[in-house]
Amino acid sequence: MAWFFADSNVTDKYSITGEDAQHIKKSLRMREGEKLSLVSCDKTEHLCEIVSLGENVEVRVLSSKPCEQEPTVKVTLYQGLTKGDKMDFIIQKAVELGVTEIVPILTSRCISRPDEKSIKKKTLRFQKIALGAAQQSRRGIVPEIRPLLTLKEAAEKAKEDDLSIVFYECGGEKLSTLLSESPKNISIFIGSEGGFEESEIEALKSQGTVTATLGKRILRAETAPLAALSAIMFFTNNME
Repeated sequence: MAWFFADSNVTDKYSITGEDAQHIKKSLRMREGEKLSLVSCDKTEHLCEIVSLGENVEVRVLSSKPCEQEPTVKVTLYQGLTKGDKMDFIIQKAVELGVTEIVPILTSRCISRPDEKSIKKKTLRFQKIALGAAQQSRRGIVPEIRPLLTLKEAAEKAKEDDLSIVFYECGGEKLSTLLSESPKNISIFIGSEGGFEESEIEALKSQGTVTATLGKRILRAETAPLAALSAIMFFTNNME
């Protein structure tokens, strides 16, 4: 069933506008009487019936229930900016795996260093990718793609969470041990293609971030966040 997100809370009727309305009419070729799912800002899933197809798509709510697809743990991914279309892939798959928000970060070894205008355009594209992935995986929210931060800014922000982890190829704590106290809000740091410099690891550790390992093999920049998210979801019982 088609899955859409409302930009406000939903009562008994709702008007779907913009690109979503065009997608329903032109791409999906849906008709009056067909059903779709609509998730409101309060993470309520509404089963709706299309009642009219004009400029906007008008729907009537048939039933509502809490959306059950969201993980019990909130994970913020601080991802070193990667080159090419790797960030597109990371964002799409991280959203499918349950990430809450993604923050691109600029580190010493980042090859990609876009100017302010370029990163704004990239962020808009990243958010569209997140929306599509959230619809495909039937999320209860659309994870937010935050503006690009420096590593220092990101480390300061991550201090607000229960647990902050940097995954480091030189080793660290076992993830299962770090998650044994059931943190509800987790920040994870993943490097770009070149990983982190030792000085950056020390800077993160000085702000309370702990190092962790994803095993003995060296993972690519686009593989590591997906492995980390999968492991976190497993150890927090969000893959049952």
